[in-house]
Amino acid sequence: MTTPSHSLWGGRFASGPDAVFRAINDSLAFDWRLVRQDITGSKAWARALGRADVLGQDEVGRLERALTDLEEEVGQSLDPPFESGAEDVHTWVEQRLVGMLGPLGKKLHTGRSRNDQVATDLRLWAREAIDERRAELLTLQRAFVDLAERELDTPFPGYTHLQRAQPVLLSHWALAHAESFHRDAARFSDARRRANLCPLGSAALAGTAYPIDRAALARELGFEGPTSNSMDAVADRDFVAETLSAAALCAVHLSRLGEELILYSSAEFGLVEMDDAVTSGSSIMPQKKNPDGCELLRGKAGRIIGTQAGFLSTLKGLPFAYNKDLQEDKEAIFDAMDQLSLCLTLAERVVAGCRFARDRCMAAAAGGHANATELADYLVEKGVPFRDAHEQTGRIVREAIALRCGIEDLRIDDLRRYAPAAGEDVYARLTLSAALDKRSVQGGTSPATVRLAVREFKQRLGYGP
Repeated sequence: MTTPSHSLWGGRFASGPDAVFRAINDSLAFDWRLVRQDITGSKAWARALGRADVLGQDEVGRLERALTDLEEEVGQSLDPPFESGAEDVHTWVEQRLVGMLGPLGKKLHTGRSRNDQVATDLRLWAREAIDERRAELLTLQRAFVDLAERELDTPFPGYTHLQRAQPVLLSHWALAHAESFHRDAARFSDARRRANLCPLGSAALAGTAYPIDRAALARELGFEGPTSNSMDAVADRDFVAETLSAAALCAVHLSRLGEELILYSSAEFGLVEMDDAVTSGSSIMPQKKNPDGCELLRGKAGRIIGTQAGFLSTLKGLPFAYNKDLQEDKEAIFDAMDQLSLCLTLAERVVAGCRFARDRCMAAAAGGHANATELADYLVEKGVPFRDAHEQTGRIVREAIALRCGIEDLRIDDLRRYAPAAGEDVYARLTLSAALDKRSVQGGTSPATVRLAVREFKQRLGYGP
């Protein structure tokens, strides 16, 4: 029995592949997503073969026209052509070219391997996907800046250990999250830079035997340049791992955001209500408004982190150069980037639709003796060593807890019993506005500082005054 015609490698084999082997080996079901990139790379390769005098210019022209027709045929189809029997997307493209052009279609693969072909395709895809995630991250950051502008002067409780710590501005909290997503965008930019090198011309592992101008080929495909080592070029999936790493850390930041909003929207906190469009109800409890969107932001993070860890485990034992294990790269990066895209788009809608309960935010910011640090700082200004001021303030807090009141509600005599340096002017320092105004250091939460931070962040994002 001879190998079926859908294979690109049948000459060495007396029989075709086992059905079980095909089930695990064939990748058309998922690498079909690379069909546009495969056609783009094939056009560039045809022109490179023409420049190297391997193909005549008439042959190059016919191949290009056929590939353009094929591109139009494919359109935006998401359904792999399983009926073709093709092993992978590269096989399918070649099959169609042979069907359209006869023997000329068989010439296109001259000097090229599926090893450098798929590495190029995936880099082209990753580059586009990274650009899309960066655009989504920009939209999300703008949503946080818009929130900061809407709630510029709204006090908000700051937490450490999930215990009330010090008051901040809600706008400061919003920009804190925006900062983490700004770093995510920078990490994706770094990953893109290292992905933006062209493996084409590396062939299977030793480099093509034909006089291909790899630098010109790389420029034509929009790459920064060609890869430096043919073995590394076909073995390297660092760009996949790095993109997955950026995706995983971004997912962690989305999860942390989701967790905070889940807590803040509960009746116990009551600081925010999320829009109906990103929440759901209960099938049995009519009163429920569940933060399912944010819970899925939290849940998807585990999936993306798992994908990253799984792919690193795939890479860790591989010898150079190409091994079929690397086929696992595509489903990993496709799924992670798909899920992250959903999460980023949803997060923007969650943030844009949040309605904060300003009165409750203010009460929470002022509660829990969150002005204790202000009292300690006040005592330091009166000449009390900080450790003594800390001790005295702690005793005052204990007294206030026993009396079920705030520090600011204690009489001056009660304060002086523990902090003799306290004067009548202490009460002005214990107000919420005073606590916020005092934090005017760069990066702090004072209203003036946060207003400046909003302007600077908008400039970083490329919009606004």
